[in-house]
Amino acid sequence: MNNPITIYHGSKQIVSSPVFGEGKKNNDFGLGFYCTEIIDLAKEWAVSSQTDGFANRYTLDTEYMNILNLNSPEYTILNWIAVLVEHRLFNIRTPIARRAKHYLIDNYGINVNAYDLITGYRADDSYFDFAEAFLNNTITVEQLSRAMRLGKLGEQIVLKSQYAFSKITYTGYEVAEKDKYYVLRKSRNDEANQSYLDIPEEDDDGIFIQDILRGGITNDDPRIPRNIS
Repeated sequence: MNNPITIYHGSKQIVSSPVFGEGKKNNDFGLGFYCTEIIDLAKEWAVSSQTDGFANRYTLDTEYMNILNLNSPEYTILNWIAVLVEHRLFNIRTPIARRAKHYLIDNYGINVNAYDLITGYRADDSYFDFAEAFLNNTITVEQLSRAMRLGKLGEQIVLKSQYAFSKITYTGYEVAEKDKYYVLRKSRNDEANQSYLDIPEEDDDGIFIQDILRGGITNDDPRIPRNIS
């Protein structure tokens, strides 16, 4: 990661002074300040069908930070899923899904609060459906990985620690026009929704979450896909 970096936070408002400890606890990686290095993604995340938004711009000094990169080859796709199921609110429809949630957290989970900064893919709502489908034993880990690799997921950068917040500097904003960026956001969602319908129809003899539970499969198993970048 270059230092310093320019990052953007998409929001319905101007955020000139990010505050440590504020925000939603049920975001992908828990409580934190969610940004991206890609301004167009920040603009997509900022708008709704009714209102424009803002891409707030910052510089961030990452020197001396303890950084977790969930897209690095040392992690598998199930590390990312384990972090999601620990923080996001999932639709747990089956006993398998309840067992799976605890198994993933226990065997693939990462203490994200031990880091200053986290980089990893953002689970937009449309792609979050894939994670739920895997947890409920509907698609295999290979199908999940393929969906994430083919999907137009945006990489997010999340400030987690008070130290990280002390190293961010606000430098201005750009307006995100809903007429342009909501169309792009909807197109991304529509494509993901179609993929969600198509993938379970594929022939796949891969590993379901029930196989992982029965076999006690852990993070070092070569059958588990690594690095979703």
